[in-house]
Amino acid sequence: MKPERREYSRTLYLAEQAMRRVYVGGWPAKLWAKVPGRTRVQRLEHDVDLGRPPGRPPLRIAFASDLHIGPTTPPEVLDNAFGLLAEARPDVLALGGDYVFLGALHERVAELKRRVAAVPAPLKVAVLGNHDFWARPERIADALAEIGVQVLINRALRLAPPHDDLAIVGLDDPLTGKVAAEAVSQAADVPRKIALCHSPDAIYALGRTDISLLLTGHTHGGAICLPGYRPLVMPSRAGRLYPFGLHQVNGFRLFVSRGVGGSLLPIRTYAPPDVAVFAIR
Repeated sequence: MKPERREYSRTLYLAEQAMRRVYVGGWPAKLWAKVPGRTRVQRLEHDVDLGRPPGRPPLRIAFASDLHIGPTTPPEVLDNAFGLLAEARPDVLALGGDYVFLGALHERVAELKRRVAAVPAPLKVAVLGNHDFWARPERIADALAEIGVQVLINRALRLAPPHDDLAIVGLDDPLTGKVAAEAVSQAADVPRKIALCHSPDAIYALGRTDISLLLTGHTHGGAICLPGYRPLVMPSRAGRLYPFGLHQVNGFRLFVSRGVGGSLLPIRTYAPPDVAVFAIR
């Protein structure tokens, strides 16, 4: 499926046009990087028992979402995030969308390619997020494909031995497109399925489904939160219930990443950027 640009509201369009002018030179990211400790990225480790057959080695999946390469994400944050991903040496690198902010400019897409290519992983998969579809999704998808990343939009992929008891299902972005729950059935003969979607709002389209784990982002953990990690604003219906972390939902595990970069503003309070590494046993 060749991704196509999707329309969004005129209000958001005008806001982005204004930000392009105001954020010239990327000064918000440069200013935020000067605040002590604000370029650190957490690496979350999760050991997930899916009841795999004896003798199968653990599958290591590294997951990162919401890079937002652009004027509101300090390069130092991206350096730290991709350093952690490379150190993990995963079997699978999974990317959760929203790779750019304020347009898929050639230099931003080139940076995305360079950073993703540097992570050592035999398999790399990705979905697209709302900001990608509002930009030039075909440019982003083609760039990822050029470095061997499989972009999955409502499509399932069975893993190779010794992990052929597992499949990864990439889902469309719920905000700008349509999650096709029937994509899960493409791997009907695979006993354990791990789904990847930009937003946790996919849970409403999936309902009770034959997946074991759903990896998502989009929420930024609320980005600007009160003490106790309480978001002030949440751009996701499911995110109001599950702003970040690992949860049990509808019979499967849901993981919501706080993401790496920033959109609209670079500021985060009580919502530190993160990447996650899963050992699937």
